[in-house]
Amino acid sequence: MNSAAHEPSLSSPPSPVVYSGQFGDYTITQGDRRGVVLYRTGLMAAALAFGAGTILALGFHQYPSLVQAISVLYTVFWLGLGLSLATIHIYLVPLHRLLQGVWLVGGLASLALSHGIDGPLAQTVVETPGVLWGVGFTFVALTGIFFKEAFCFNRLETKLLTPLVPLLLLGHLFGLLPLAAERGLLAAWAILFGVFALRKAVQPIVPDIGDKSVFAYLKQQRSQAPG
Repeated sequence: MNSAAHEPSLSSPPSPVVYSGQFGDYTITQGDRRGVVLYRTGLMAAALAFGAGTILALGFHQYPSLVQAISVLYTVFWLGLGLSLATIHIYLVPLHRLLQGVWLVGGLASLALSHGIDGPLAQTVVETPGVLWGVGFTFVALTGIFFKEAFCFNRLETKLLTPLVPLLLLGHLFGLLPLAAERGLLAAWAILFGVFALRKAVQPIVPDIGDKSVFAYLKQQRSQAPG
């Protein structure tokens, strides 16, 4: 008999790599990789829009005609953040849904404000800090991503961003920070956010997918839960 007939063809696709997880073995699919790419694409879009908006915000008193552009950039930022929240891998489903929920609340509040005020949204946030009780929920979702990345990957920029974002927003909301401090924190936020997005772009994909056996185990537990 010809034993070569039982050998795999040289043109056969390579066998998928099998990873050993906490609750069993698993493989990485193209869909998993595509999800990570979309997650990072959303982060990059959000970071670029936030950075451009920050540049305009810090100098809008010199170019008042451009302040309306901040609202457009905020929309791009919000949509990019939404894409990331739709594709991020978080083991705890309730936490994932919570972040998506606050993102949606922040977007709806921003939309309502945009149609209920005369001036640009950014100017309203600066002059009327109380609107952060609605708009600020968008940044709660962003802080959740920073916290998750700091916890999972121990990244310095996200460990700095996790307290920086609420410090700036709460400080502005309650009038605790001088203008110079707010401007400095906003600039630091934009820079660190950009660093984070760039570093994510070159990070290996597999760690961002996480242990799929944990997802499978938690899904099984939910399906077996009474009621």
